[in-house]
Amino acid sequence: MSVTLGSDRLFDSGALKGRRIGVVANPASVDGSFRHVVDRAASARDATLAAVFGPQHGFRADLQDNMIESPHARDPRRRVMVYSLYSETREPTADMLSGLDALVVDLQDAGARIYTFVYTMANCLRAAARHGVKVYVCDRPNPIGGVAVEGPMLEPGFESFVGMFPIPMRHGMTMGELARLFNEAFDIGADLEVVPLAGWQREMYWDRTGLPWVMPSPNMPTLDTAIVYPGAVLFEGTELSEGRGTTRPFELLGAPWIDAETFAARLSATGIEGAFFRPVVFEPTFHKHAGQACGGCQIHVTDRARFRPVLASVAAMGEFHRAAPDRFAWRQPPYEYVRDRMPIDILAGSARLREAIEADVPAREIAAEWSGGVEAFATVREQFLLY
Repeated sequence: MSVTLGSDRLFDSGALKGRRIGVVANPASVDGSFRHVVDRAASARDATLAAVFGPQHGFRADLQDNMIESPHARDPRRRVMVYSLYSETREPTADMLSGLDALVVDLQDAGARIYTFVYTMANCLRAAARHGVKVYVCDRPNPIGGVAVEGPMLEPGFESFVGMFPIPMRHGMTMGELARLFNEAFDIGADLEVVPLAGWQREMYWDRTGLPWVMPSPNMPTLDTAIVYPGAVLFEGTELSEGRGTTRPFELLGAPWIDAETFAARLSATGIEGAFFRPVVFEPTFHKHAGQACGGCQIHVTDRARFRPVLASVAAMGEFHRAAPDRFAWRQPPYEYVRDRMPIDILAGSARLREAIEADVPAREIAAEWSGGVEAFATVREQFLLY
């Protein structure tokens, strides 16, 4: 089944006629024929491309690690400024927006609360509201479907660039739906128009859309990565390897002091459904434990409908803690511009997960506490769904 992207519908609509536009994009901002949204804007007869804006990792996504700022630059081919929204500013300034009639946002989300592209979009909405610029958000599929919602809610006091609003780890919404939620439920108040998808259904994963997969960020190489990511990203808040520096980031989890076979057997015994935890030893080429053999597991998802990525990763984290409590350690600040709170708390949205892991609380008991927040969110979420 073929899905038509919001960008296709926007450029076919004539809505940009006579406008000077800025485009928020990165390498994944392509259509079904691999045409990049910036090139489409530059070649449009009835609109003028006046500026380009890039999210975390840069407009060209050439910066491998997270928390590395990208510079502003001039694009010699398109002869426009490329402004970094992961630099000294994460929100477009008045100078950047000067002379623009509209911002076109065409970014690919990964389906998780902590993926910063959704907050780049939120910051664009804020800036546009402040400076009277219209925003078009070109909708894109949630690559891991729009049905399942899971994980802890972000609590007040734990807001950051990896979590601005009270939503769960796996939100089950598209970029366009999130734009509506942010703009209305959280009172941003921009002049927003979401250009919806055609042909997408909520139960569809990316590989049913007929669209090409282009890495939205350097450590999101495949759909398999995206499926485990809403939970495995929590390992960024630990000193355990989340597989960065390998060809399977977030699918591989481990540390040099872990016996792979024993660990995988104990994790499998927890009865987590929809996945096989294969024992593995891997050696990251960079990032945590670079050049060291790490024991752990690879998460192989065997049943997407039954698999719960946040539950699975919390179970894995608990087993890592039980396997070597004297070696298990939390990553220390700073993390994503936050210096006064633990990175795991920023990621999880509160201190509850860290405290539960330290207290050896079973994963299913931890997950049971998420239900009230998820149910409350589902009521709010329903108002902004487009499909």
